[in-house]
Amino acid sequence: MKFNCLFISIMMFILFIIGSPAVKAQEAAEETSVSTNTPEGPSIFERRLDIINFGTETEISSLIQTLRNERDYTLDDKLVEVAQTSRNRNIMTGIFSFFGERAEKGLEERAIRIIDERDTEANDVVLSAINYLGWVNAVQGVDTLIEIINSGEARFLNTAIRALGRAANGDNTAASNAAQLLLDHYKDNNPSNENQREIIIALGEAGSSLPITFLSDIIRNPDERFGLKMVALEALGKIADPEGLDAIIEAVAATDPNVRSSAIAALGPFSGEQVDTAILDGFRDSFVRTRIGAAQAAGSRKLEAAVPFLRFRAENDENTQVRDEAVKALGAIWSTESITVLESIVFNRRGNERLRILAGEMLLNNDALGYTGRIITELEEARTSNQTNLFNGFLRILGPVVSPELEMLASRFLANGSVIEKLYALDMAANNNFTSLEEAIRSCLDERRNGAAIARRAETTLEKLGL
Repeated sequence: MKFNCLFISIMMFILFIIGSPAVKAQEAAEETSVSTNTPEGPSIFERRLDIINFGTETEISSLIQTLRNERDYTLDDKLVEVAQTSRNRNIMTGIFSFFGERAEKGLEERAIRIIDERDTEANDVVLSAINYLGWVNAVQGVDTLIEIINSGEARFLNTAIRALGRAANGDNTAASNAAQLLLDHYKDNNPSNENQREIIIALGEAGSSLPITFLSDIIRNPDERFGLKMVALEALGKIADPEGLDAIIEAVAATDPNVRSSAIAALGPFSGEQVDTAILDGFRDSFVRTRIGAAQAAGSRKLEAAVPFLRFRAENDENTQVRDEAVKALGAIWSTESITVLESIVFNRRGNERLRILAGEMLLNNDALGYTGRIITELEEARTSNQTNLFNGFLRILGPVVSPELEMLASRFLANGSVIEKLYALDMAANNNFTSLEEAIRSCLDERRNGAAIARRAETTLEKLGL
């Protein structure tokens, strides 16, 4: 009996020892499960929000540059909030630049307040505020800019003149008032050569017809500096009033090639047989800038008669910029004939790589759905033939395109692409709302395997897709 009890006790002890690892394993599995289900860390958006709320000027400036590079504007409202109270010069100049370069409104009142209180602000902050009012065509800032010009403060005068023309553009009354002030300042205040030039440029930016006679007189004055004649021609082109056309046509035959080229370029907004003839004659000018001006004017005018000239220039001109401008003009004209020329450039696999890429960009800009598949074919051919520059160029122009034909390409790049290919694939997914690629995008979140740049872009892409 004692033996049986002892045997049973021993067996129970053994079973306890053997069972212990199983119990511990179960407990470990439960712990692992709990650990796996803990909430994820803050998203990129949340981390960036924290930087704006609590970061140093260096961190915020770096973030603004990142947002600029990624074309991410989701934090605009928060940046506007920061700008309302911040007096940090680096933060304020960074925000004004970030908004101004894309003509994004929202900071006009803050800019005006900074200008009004300029004696207590850093000069570079005031200058960035002045520039911002011009960049966004802030009509409500015209009176403030006029006040600066009338004050004669040399530190801000040049920038204020330039901004005034832009700010007044689009409002007839503001444009007329600005033009009158600028004319009076030119005639009565003996401005420096540089400020004379800025005044003339600003008159063109404002768009009022008030200074046409003044600008025409500058162009026709045989004793006037060529530099002023050139900006006066540019101003008449921007104003685009037929009253200024005669002065431009006369300048087409000027002895100075720089004046001729400026005159040809200024013809873009005008119409009529003499305008067309002058533009076409510009393609025969041996001066490079005149041919560039002719191409730009032809594109602006959508002048179909210029297509044969543009084709010749694109294929044969000795100057790279002329060839580029010819291709851009063909894209702007976008006629049956110009499309044929662009196709002949893109799909000629023995052609100039740079022009093929540029012509491909023109086709995609005008008809993405019609040409995405064909450009992808050229992309694959460039890869197969080891034409790295051509491949990268085609990849670059495909990146921002919206077309369902990019889905398969993006999927392949996400699975097996290089760093650059994966970054472009993520852009394609975001631009085209390719939610079907969610799993492939999530696989890019592994920073150790893909690198920090891809992991960050993948997280941003998922946020844009609402995933």
